[in-house]
Amino acid sequence: MSKFIGYTCTLCKKEYMPGQVTYTCSCGGNLDVTLDFEAIKKKYQPEDFMCRDDAGLWRYLPLIPVSFPKSGERTPLGLAGGTPVISLPRLAAKLGLEQLWLKDESRNPTASFKDRASAVVVARAQEIAAAVVVTASTGNAGAALAGMAAAVGQKAIIFAPKTAPPAKVAQLLVFGAKVLLVDGSYDDAFDLTVQAADEFGWYCRNTGYNPFTLEGKKTAAFEIWEFMQYQRRTASRKPATGELTIPINKPRLTIFVSVGDGNIISGIHKGFKELQALGWLEQMPRIIGVQAEGSAAIANAFNAENEMIVPVNAVTLADSISVDLPRDGVRAVRAAKETGGRYVTVSDAEILEAIAELGSVGVFAEPAGATAYAGLKVAQVNGWLEPGAPVLVVNTGSGLKDVRAAMQAVPAAPIIEPTLAAIKKLL
Repeated sequence: MSKFIGYTCTLCKKEYMPGQVTYTCSCGGNLDVTLDFEAIKKKYQPEDFMCRDDAGLWRYLPLIPVSFPKSGERTPLGLAGGTPVISLPRLAAKLGLEQLWLKDESRNPTASFKDRASAVVVARAQEIAAAVVVTASTGNAGAALAGMAAAVGQKAIIFAPKTAPPAKVAQLLVFGAKVLLVDGSYDDAFDLTVQAADEFGWYCRNTGYNPFTLEGKKTAAFEIWEFMQYQRRTASRKPATGELTIPINKPRLTIFVSVGDGNIISGIHKGFKELQALGWLEQMPRIIGVQAEGSAAIANAFNAENEMIVPVNAVTLADSISVDLPRDGVRAVRAAKETGGRYVTVSDAEILEAIAELGSVGVFAEPAGATAYAGLKVAQVNGWLEPGAPVLVVNTGSGLKDVRAAMQAVPAAPIIEPTLAAIKKLL
């Protein structure tokens, strides 16, 4: 029996068989892919994943509802995921934290978290023999799709707002995708993509629309879980005997995630829920979503204590999370609510400051990536963290994606004459 057994609507709970639906429920709700957890548990244990040699997200293939395409071996499709978790002791000391880690998604093949979703969606497109995969994107999702599609010879079409950063558009073009710049917002591009997919029979990758995007993004939770398992075992082992001593009531991990359309935070939450369903997760991490003040539709819903996502007129320099109507808002609200988390909003000025602070310890984050760290600072000042809790922030993309924003975060470099006198004068 296949591990992929169907879909469940997140709103009305209607269930579908794998071939009955492609994107969303008849009620309009987003769909969760359903796996056969009992069959998985009978065949696998946590150790089966921890001892695998695979470097990327495909080490968790038994938990991903697609087959790994043979044509994807040793290509970007096979290298997505597997990003490092790095310790930031100086920033931890600055914020008064016992432990601060950063999950650096800029190490993905096209330098963003979106590679995870695109790798899985392209694999799915290969399974169903889709001639064309199409997506709307402010840049990162499109670049990820273009790169993953190029890896296996899949045709891709990208609709992007004409305001998308040039570095991101360059990636789309270099990878050979057909790029159409839309004279409108991301939301306009999203709606146009859905219409075009329906009209021409293309396979639509759109975030918060195609259920397989979540299946790629949930793999970040698997990697965080595996990292924490290693940390726990290392910290609990007595040096003299090697005996494991399990700490009781240790503060749980708190994860900060930047949020735009809501799909990344929803995917991470789904990954942890699946580990819990398998009986492999001892303690659900607390997930805190961070939105830009100018694009805070999901934070607004969370703070109003409901799941009604009211569109906003999004205005923020963090283009990757600038969304009028989040398409995965309900699941994003639940990700914080069901884990005891919350939502934090930050200004563009705080995002720029966060870019500089992360840069000071060797992390070059794009605005959306730095947003998570900016949210951590706000949460710490307001006393919203559990005392002694370890913290992990997710950097969703590289600062090279938006150099213009990066230059706003730091002082301009001085121009000097090529003489020692000029250096001495400056010093």
